[in-house]
Amino acid sequence: MNFTKTTEQSSNYEQLEHMSVADLLSNINNEDKTVPIAVEKALPQIETLVTKVVEKMKLGGRLFYIGAGTSGRLGIVDASECPPTFGVPFDLVNGIIAGGDKAIRKAVENAEDNTTQAWIDLHEHNINENDVVIGIAASGTTPYVISGLEQCNENNIITGCITCNDGSPLALTAQFPIVVVVGPEFVTGSSRMKAGTAQKLVLNMISTATMIQLGRVKGNKMVDMQLSNDKLVDRGVRMIMGEIPVDYQKASELLKEFGSVRKAVDNYKK
Repeated sequence: MNFTKTTEQSSNYEQLEHMSVADLLSNINNEDKTVPIAVEKALPQIETLVTKVVEKMKLGGRLFYIGAGTSGRLGIVDASECPPTFGVPFDLVNGIIAGGDKAIRKAVENAEDNTTQAWIDLHEHNINENDVVIGIAASGTTPYVISGLEQCNENNIITGCITCNDGSPLALTAQFPIVVVVGPEFVTGSSRMKAGTAQKLVLNMISTATMIQLGRVKGNKMVDMQLSNDKLVDRGVRMIMGEIPVDYQKASELLKEFGSVRKAVDNYKK
């Protein structure tokens, strides 16, 4: 098929090696400023997909991200941050990367070109019709991701995608595509830059909006967060103090007794 891979087009800047550090940083920053504007144009697409994710999760479904390289790593980051931030089970949001967990740190040769492995990887999680699978690929041409979504489509599993090339095979395969056109990268083809930033912004929106819709935030506070370090315990204590009339020591006792801000506040008896 014919479509323009804007993520592979030549950079708007020439002779990068002759630029000063100040000029390099300024020019990269100028390019980065365009990313939120590109994401804004995709907000209706993001809204549609988030609505579907929320619907499925209310039925007991889960969310899966699949991707290769930078895209796969970004999905894993977003998935791994949901349990500590929102107190949800570790398997509610899942990140799967081509090549397996070893590919998180080191590229696995030809993993992204495998057209059968994504469905195998999803099957290991007992994927079903209540789940939603979002393929992440800046290029929109990654075989691992496209084939995974094709199999999901055939098995009545809702599919979405995050890509940066309009009209790409991935965008045409996903039932609910999100296309953020960021244009050429500062370093030609280095889609870990603007494209990666765009994907991260969209992932933040998807998981955060979904969790808020599921009641995992109260007011603007992470009342179900996991208390995994002293900083978060202190934050939790102060959140309790802001909700009910107790001092720091009493709030600490309540948090220790009930294990979460929400439960501490809900179980407080004046």
